Amino acid sequence: MSLLTSTLLTPTLPAPPQDLAALMAELTRPTVLVEFAVLAVVMLASWLLVWLLHGARRAAAEPDTGRGSIWFGAHLVDGVLFPLLMLALAHVARRVLIDLGQPVALWRIAIPVLLSLAVIRLSVRVLSAAFPASRLMRVVERTISWFAWLGMVLWVTGVLPVLLDELDDIRWKVGSHPMSLRNLIEGGLSAGFVMVVVLWISAALEARLLAGASGAQLSLRKVAANALRAMMLFVGLLLALSAVGIDLTALSVLGGALGVGIGLGLQKLAANYVSGFVILAERSLRIGDIVRVADFEGQITDITTRYTLIRSPSGREAIVPNETLLTTTVQNLSLADRRVLLSTVVGVDYDTDVEALRARLIETVAAVPRVLADPGPAVQLTAFGADGLEMSIFFWIGDPENGQGNVRSEVNLAVLAQLRREGIGIPFPQRVVHVQPGAAVTAPAAGSAR
Repeated sequence: MSLLTSTLLTPTLPAPPQDLAALMAELTRPTVLVEFAVLAVVMLASWLLVWLLHGARRAAAEPDTGRGSIWFGAHLVDGVLFPLLMLALAHVARRVLIDLGQPVALWRIAIPVLLSLAVIRLSVRVLSAAFPASRLMRVVERTISWFAWLGMVLWVTGVLPVLLDELDDIRWKVGSHPMSLRNLIEGGLSAGFVMVVVLWISAALEARLLAGASGAQLSLRKVAANALRAMMLFVGLLLALSAVGIDLTALSVLGGALGVGIGLGLQKLAANYVSGFVILAERSLRIGDIVRVADFEGQITDITTRYTLIRSPSGREAIVPNETLLTTTVQNLSLADRRVLLSTVVGVDYDTDVEALRARLIETVAAVPRVLADPGPAVQLTAFGADGLEMSIFFWIGDPENGQGNVRSEVNLAVLAQLRREGIGIPFPQRVVHVQPGAAVTAPAAGSAR
C-alpha cells in the first residue's frame, strides 16, 4: 500500500463492518437515537465554528478572488472547512461515546460519508479556483465525486477490503521492482491528492499576490504568480511520481528527450511561454494598456504565459500569441501617456471667415464631454479643396478604453450644429455641364429615372 494513502486512511476511517446484517441490526436499536443527537450537535457546532471564522475573516478584510473561498465556499457550508470540522468533531465524539460504553454503529457510516464529502469539496473547490474557465475540470470533478461515493459505499458494505486484497494478488514486474494493481491505484490516488494540495497552495498564493494590484504592479505580480505556480506544479509532479513508485533517476533520460522535443516540435510553444515571461518582466505591455496589433485595437485584459487577451471596445476579443507581441510592431497607446489624439475633417465655403470660425469651433469642441481642456482642441486649415476649404479639428481624450468613435461622433454633431446655427454651408461636389451649339438635347420621358 502506498505510504501516503495508508497514513491518510488508517487513522481516519473506523474498521469496516464485517457483517452488514449485524450493522443494520445495531442501527435499529434505541441507542442509535443518542448517536443521531450527538451527530446533530456535531453538525451544529461545525456550522457555528465556520460562521465565526468566516466573520473573523471578513473583519480582517482578506482578499477574495470573486469565485468564493476554498475554505468557506460561497455559502459557508459548501467549502472545505465545514466537512473537515465535522470529520474532526465526529472523531472526538466517537471516541467519547466509546469511552462511555455507548455503541457507535452510526459512526461507521457517518465518518466515511464525511470523509468522502471532504475529498469531493476539496477537489471541486481547488480545481474551480485553479482552472475557473476549463470545461474539462467539470468532468474531472464529477468523476472524483462518483469515485469518492463509490469508495464510501464499498467501505461501509465491507466489500472494499476484500477488493483491495484481490487487487493485491494481480502482480507484475517493472524492471526489477514488483508492482501490483493495488499499488498502482493507491499510488494514483496519492498522486492526485498531492497535485490537488499543490494547486490549492499555488491558488492561495496567487490570490495573495494579485490582491489589490493594478497597472505595472499587477504585471510584476502576475509574472511572479505564474513562475510560482509553474515551480510548485513541477515539485508536485515530482512528489506525485514518487508516490506512484516511479524511480526519479529515470527522469534524466526523459528530460533529455523532452529537451529534444521542445527544440524540434514544441519550439513555437516554448517561444510563447518564454515571451510571456519577458513581456511581464520588461513591463513593455501591461494589463489595462490600449494597444494596436496589426489591424486590431483594444485593451489588454489578461497576460498569460502563452498568450495575451485583447478586448476591443466593440466586445470582440483577440488571443494573440506572446511571440507575436515580441516579433512584430505593437502600438501601445497608453505606455507613457493615456491621452489619445483624435481628429475629424469638415469642409466650408470659400467665402467663410476662417479665423472667426476657428475660434468658435474650438469653443464648441471644448464643450463636448470627454474632450480634454489641457491640451485643448485645435482647428487648422489643412487644404484648399475643389469644392471648399478643408478644416481639420484635433482634440484629446484621456479615457480611450471608453471608445473613440462615440466621442468623435459627438464632436461631429456639435460642429454640424454650430455651422447650421451660423448659416455656414458645407460644400458638396457640383458639376457644370456645357452643351455644344447645335447638339440635340432630349428631355427625359415621363416616369423615367432622373
